[in-house]
Amino acid sequence: MDETSVTTQDMTVGFKFQHAESIEARARRAAKLVTDRAAREGLLDVAYGFAESPFGPLLVAMTKRGLVRVAYPDLRTDAVLERLAEEISPRVLESPEGTEEVRRELEEYFERKRRTFAVQVDLSRVQGFGRKILQQTARIPFGSVATYRDMASRVGSPGAVRAAGNALGANPVPIVVPCHRVVRTGGGLGGYTGGLERKVALLELEGVSLPHPGGGAIRPRRR
Repeated sequence: MDETSVTTQDMTVGFKFQHAESIEARARRAAKLVTDRAAREGLLDVAYGFAESPFGPLLVAMTKRGLVRVAYPDLRTDAVLERLAEEISPRVLESPEGTEEVRRELEEYFERKRRTFAVQVDLSRVQGFGRKILQQTARIPFGSVATYRDMASRVGSPGAVRAAGNALGANPVPIVVPCHRVVRTGGGLGGYTGGLERKVALLELEGVSLPHPGGGAIRPRRR
């Protein structure tokens, strides 16, 4: 058989591939129609999608008020969505259109093309002291750092350093509300909801000078 010959088996394999591809394409179109209709009829309360990052895909979720969740890939998607459904609304659907703004801004941030986020943030699930801490954290400029004591003082409770740390550890929208920019008073890294390796990576991306293993303080980049 020469190289140009096509067997019945080849044709069958090709048909199966095209058929599977067609089913997948139809499924995507159907899902989009469902999401679009739900949005038009006010039946979509939480739109979620996935943003590319150096850490893997980040789950992002939007309500009508703004960005309500950013989850690192080590958290189970179904667990994150289940909690959103319990705390906000069971009307949760994947929507690339509904999450386009935050996905684009995160991509620009990781490419060092963006220093501030324009997307609105929904902190309605965070109450009292914790919300105040996160609102102040959102004001820390790109490439700068503040301490846990600074954050406690900024909300009028300078002695509540531990409580400030707990509020930052529960931040539902890391990166966009930059809790990675908050460090220990003595200059150490402190903790981070996404793990210290990610905190270091984010600070280095922003040009923050980190201490050597022997000691020293963390310093903001020179402007």
